[in-house]
Amino acid sequence: MISKKNYQVVSLLILVAIIYYSFYSLTPSTTNTTNGTTQFSTSNALHHLKEITKKPHYTGSPEHEVVRDYLVDEFEKLGLQVEIQEQVAINKKWRAATNNRNILARIKGSENGKALLLLSHYDSNPHSSLGASDAGSGVVAILEGVRAFLATNKTPKNDIIICITDAEELGLLGANAFVNHHPWAKDVGLVLNFEARGSGGPSYILLETNGGNKKLIEAFQNANTPYPVGNSLMYSIYKMLPNDTDLTVFREDGNIDGFNFAFIGDHFDYHTEQDSFERMDLKSLNHQASYLMATLNYFANSDLENFNAAQDYVYFNFPYFGLVYYPFSWVLPMFVVCVLLFLGLLIVGISKKRLSVIGILKGFIPLVFSLVISSLVAFYGWKLLLKIHPQYNDILHGFTYNGYYYIAVVVALTLAICFWFYKGFFKKRSPQDLLVAPLLLWVLINGGIVFYLQGAGFFILPVLILLVMLSILIFSTTKDKTLLLFTILSIPVLVIFAPLVKMLPEGLGLKMLAISSVFTVLLFGFMIPVFQQYKNQKKLASLFLLIGGMALVSASLYASYNLDRKQPNSILYVLDANKNEAYWASYNSTTDEFTKQFFGENPESGSYDKNTTASKYKTKIKLHTKTEIRNFEKPLISIISDTIINSDRKVYLSIVSNRNANKIELLAKIPIKFKQFKVNDEALKKDAESAYVLAIDYGTILSYYRTSENELIDLEFVVNKDQQFDIDILEIKYDLYSNPAFEIQPRSKTMIPTPFVLNDATVIKTNIQF
Repeated sequence: MISKKNYQVVSLLILVAIIYYSFYSLTPSTTNTTNGTTQFSTSNALHHLKEITKKPHYTGSPEHEVVRDYLVDEFEKLGLQVEIQEQVAINKKWRAATNNRNILARIKGSENGKALLLLSHYDSNPHSSLGASDAGSGVVAILEGVRAFLATNKTPKNDIIICITDAEELGLLGANAFVNHHPWAKDVGLVLNFEARGSGGPSYILLETNGGNKKLIEAFQNANTPYPVGNSLMYSIYKMLPNDTDLTVFREDGNIDGFNFAFIGDHFDYHTEQDSFERMDLKSLNHQASYLMATLNYFANSDLENFNAAQDYVYFNFPYFGLVYYPFSWVLPMFVVCVLLFLGLLIVGISKKRLSVIGILKGFIPLVFSLVISSLVAFYGWKLLLKIHPQYNDILHGFTYNGYYYIAVVVALTLAICFWFYKGFFKKRSPQDLLVAPLLLWVLINGGIVFYLQGAGFFILPVLILLVMLSILIFSTTKDKTLLLFTILSIPVLVIFAPLVKMLPEGLGLKMLAISSVFTVLLFGFMIPVFQQYKNQKKLASLFLLIGGMALVSASLYASYNLDRKQPNSILYVLDANKNEAYWASYNSTTDEFTKQFFGENPESGSYDKNTTASKYKTKIKLHTKTEIRNFEKPLISIISDTIINSDRKVYLSIVSNRNANKIELLAKIPIKFKQFKVNDEALKKDAESAYVLAIDYGTILSYYRTSENELIDLEFVVNKDQQFDIDILEIKYDLYSNPAFEIQPRSKTMIPTPFVLNDATVIKTNIQF
């Protein structure tokens, strides 16, 4: 006979194994690169990835053309006829424009239905990212996947369009050009888009649809992908957020449905020089390939005519089952049934004296204290860490190199806090009394889900299992053999919810560590029928406190920078042509060995001017100092015409960059409302409900990215006749190192340019008023 002590050991081993497996099962377990001719070859994909990520290749850079030529050549080797779509595009949301060069090819199908489109982008983020993950991984997955597909010598039912867009990083401009200008766009029935926001981890499924997701989910399940990872919580949140992938343009401008496949692990590499071939996780690449090959083979021969649906599905992934799904319409009835069962069990339990009102009420004490204290520790602990390690503030996307250690710290400390508060209650209160409080919390959460976030409808699963556990505790006369039973019953919840503890701060930044703490408390509450039967809960509290302390020490040891964890910093040279002044400026809050050569020991805090170029994370210039003026050739800004016709004022403005700059940015200093707005004859679309095509209170009007040496920027504005203009024009060139006017000591090998902000550039600022 197994002793109670051995039951506890077995239970612990099961829990550890299940939590490990919940993460292990998310990605392919093999990185085998030897496959048949008609199968995806990782080694082939890696060969292409290495070739296209040797240097940064942002739109307009010399290497950008090299990468484009390489991809065109490789697609042509597959027997495809490749077209380069050259088209000016403008994006209102991102206030960006450029002359795109998309790479297009088409495989003819046997029928005349809608086409399947394979989508990724070949530009890297300006100006230093190597773009291996974002989105070189998607590009090479498509290139190798198409090769394997063509090797079968089977003609697909549907046309397959390959669209490798340009200028995604600048504002989804390549997708804009294709959807709004290319005749193939009207043929597309479904899009498969491959992206990344880090260099590793599982690839998640995100849907883009203007209707319900019912048909998309059913079709995806039929494609039988081996490692589907995604859930409708992510889908619902994604629909509420300002979406920013190429696929969004297909949905918004073309009413075309599709799937995003993107991995977000190792977020610290995102858009940096470290997004390299060497740091690319092979499991992530293979995960993308598993999606591509399954969906390509399925959708190439499926009916793509209509994926519109009025109905949404709740869905989540589960090992061996793929996606488990059911209609949103089930969420409310399931909730009502659970509430009725809960109330019924309370009544029966109290009447049978298996539950006590005092015991139930006292069961809220450890739960509330655990939830509040652990959340405060996570929230203010991160703020304290930013004080202790101010260098973390320079990692703008908020996920540090040692971020996974901090997630471990929060989870371990939260478990220690929970065991500490519950240890006395475990001995004095029955498990059924203690179970009511967390069950009620889960019920309340599901009540909010019913009305505000139905995509999280699968959160009802813990409620259902807790109701089963509570029923057993109320109606069973013995609890000696329930430990392993309750452990086994907990497996589905742990498999589904444990990865969320890591995923949310990983994707949203460590400022969201409190969410990990809340999820940990919820899962602890769910596990009360198991933990209550463990002996020596105080020792478990001490154990998790020790684990949390060790994780914190490890995080501290990895808080400094080295060759694998490089320090981001930034520098700009700004020449204000109107003031005839020049500045060094940085987005860093402190100087370092690299930036001291520009600032010395005592730079001025803040910006040289409040009207500066915008950044993705609203980052402001934090240091500046005056410096000597270099005689750069200034841009030629000409007002070609300025006329008043009835109630309108029509202005033609031309900008010529005499030094072949990379970017021209227009910043409003006063509110401006545009009735019409054109860039190189490309008009900005006006929303039907708006009187103006663009209304600016202050800041960026437009960022235009130049892609050829003699490229002019012709702007056409129509405004109200009494509208005045006060505009700063920034001419930006990424030439700080190559400019002969400077002698700069390069960054050390442990440093990289800060992403998401203007960097390593010379800027000429000019103001025009008219």
